[in-house]
Amino acid sequence: MKGDVMKAMGFDEPGGPDVLKTLELPVPEPGPGEVRVRVRAAGVQPYDLAVREGWSPPGTPEGFPRVPGNEFAGVVDAVGPDVTGTRPGDEVLGYCLFHAYAEYVVVPAQALAAKPASMPWEVAGGFPAAVMTPHIALEEMGVGPGTTLLVHAAAGAVGTVAVQLARIAGAAVIGTASEANHDYLRSIGAAPVAYGDGLEERVRALAPDGVDAALDGAGGHALDVSLDLVKDRDRVFTLVDHHRAEELGVRTTPHKRSASRVAEAARFYDEGRLRIHVRAVFPLDRAADAHREVATGHGRGKVVLLT
Repeated sequence: MKGDVMKAMGFDEPGGPDVLKTLELPVPEPGPGEVRVRVRAAGVQPYDLAVREGWSPPGTPEGFPRVPGNEFAGVVDAVGPDVTGTRPGDEVLGYCLFHAYAEYVVVPAQALAAKPASMPWEVAGGFPAAVMTPHIALEEMGVGPGTTLLVHAAAGAVGTVAVQLARIAGAAVIGTASEANHDYLRSIGAAPVAYGDGLEERVRALAPDGVDAALDGAGGHALDVSLDLVKDRDRVFTLVDHHRAEELGVRTTPHKRSASRVAEAARFYDEGRLRIHVRAVFPLDRAADAHREVATGHGRGKVVLLT
């Protein structure tokens, strides 16, 4: 396919959702140890919105255009030299730093995991990042049998997975969410509590001795309450208040992404032990609308682009 072009959604300068536009770019070629994937679906995350607004995470390439997207699912299209165990036609889940909002993406072979046949493409596209962050955080916090975990924003995409992975690990879970999501949280194994004034008292009513660990996906008051409930601040993780983490002595999720984490979670999905809710699906050329949907901060589950 050398010399061919593909469609992607990217931007020439940072800004609001409207800076995203359709681009025609060369189809990338896989090098040694790399795999090219025909993307079928890509997840849309707050991470992508920050990139579009001008944030440059470590490893950001120089110049423009930039194509967001760091999780995807698709079909292996070509493999580079030195790749073993992966073949054209394989259905895969994958992660990258950028470039998932495109018809094709090239990644290292070790960034891929097999997609279960039971997983629809719209679920698969938003699966890798949704499971990776909570998988890392729960491992780092030592969540397991006999522990009680507090999850803030428990009905969100990451919170939902955190609840289910903690339950699979044998932990008890308390989840904060709006009243409208309480039945949903009960259905995935969490004891729900409402946000707002009196939050600490409501949590203590369920866990009189406090909780062992907290995963904060809400920030602000929720993080402050966590500090009063968890004795060891090394077991408090925030996903949103990064600028406060150091001063408060709490942690952010380390960069320990791996395909093995995705593969384990995919097995849980295939066994029916892990559910992923997709709240909105957009075609690739409506990436701007997908960004607007994520920016609302409302609704549970993932937003996904289909290519």
